[in-house]
Amino acid sequence: MKIADINLGDRPVMLAPMEDVTDESFRLICREQGAAMVYTEFVSAEALIRDIKSTTRKLKVNPEERPVAIQIYGREADAMVEAAKIVEQAGPDILDINFGCPVKKVAHKGAGAGMLRDIPKLLDITEKVVKAVGIPVTVKTRLGWDAENKIITELGTRLQDCGIRALTVHGRTRSQMYTGEADWTLIGQLKADPRMTIPIIGNGDITSPEDALRAFETYATDGIMVGRAAFGAPWIFREIRDYLDKGSYTPLSIPEKMALLRRQIDESIERIDEYRGILHIRRHLASSPLFKGIPDFRQTRIQMLRATKRDELEALLDHTEQRLMDIENEKDL
Repeated sequence: MKIADINLGDRPVMLAPMEDVTDESFRLICREQGAAMVYTEFVSAEALIRDIKSTTRKLKVNPEERPVAIQIYGREADAMVEAAKIVEQAGPDILDINFGCPVKKVAHKGAGAGMLRDIPKLLDITEKVVKAVGIPVTVKTRLGWDAENKIITELGTRLQDCGIRALTVHGRTRSQMYTGEADWTLIGQLKADPRMTIPIIGNGDITSPEDALRAFETYATDGIMVGRAAFGAPWIFREIRDYLDKGSYTPLSIPEKMALLRRQIDESIERIDEYRGILHIRRHLASSPLFKGIPDFRQTRIQMLRATKRDELEALLDHTEQRLMDIENEKDL
């Protein structure tokens, strides 16, 4: 699969853009684990042109994480164009436009998935951003606003006509938020449309290597995107890549997985400071699927979510790792 001149290989698996999750350190780890491309946290066009420091920090790109896309969102064409030009100067491989974020504070102000209620404006913004920059522009969106307005099969061709170089579709409507099951049927129909010549990337409910293979085989998308399943589990990309390429995968050992989580702690603290770095990273840890199945883990999870010091968090991880090893040893008996 290629986006413009960027070759992502056969059946690529990408890290989805996620607010407060896909920081530089996490993106780099996911790339090392097999993600074909990574996306930044989404960037507010309005905050970017006002030079808000917390927003401009998100534009930092590590050469080792390439190919990388910076994603922007907004509701006014002029601001989106100006922001796109600023992003281009930061040097990403791709500029992605967010027309899919469902959260109320974004969508109900007319940005993100809110644009799905104003298609002429959505298309106007897309066309103007494409013309404003020299790097490839892509779009990430949803099936539609609600169940009565699943418009993606027609919208896809219109976005392509605006000049985008790839389209990612999350298989839910805005109204669904993240509830229910992702419906890939319309994603498959869009990919099968002979009018579509750009890559189609599917997103939603890819939580295992088996899910990934099923998505490729059933819906024939050019690529897939993994989002929430990567929380506290960047190794999912290694497992999916091995399964797609070799037909099997060997999970990392518990110490190897714990080492990746500890690295995230260290790099988060290094990037910000101890207090804010811990605040940022503890949601990754508490959400990690590695800890599912540990008996009576609820209290430890609460302690992780309340931790404010590195030593405190490290002690919790040491304790948890020992519990995981004890459970594994019991299985081998």
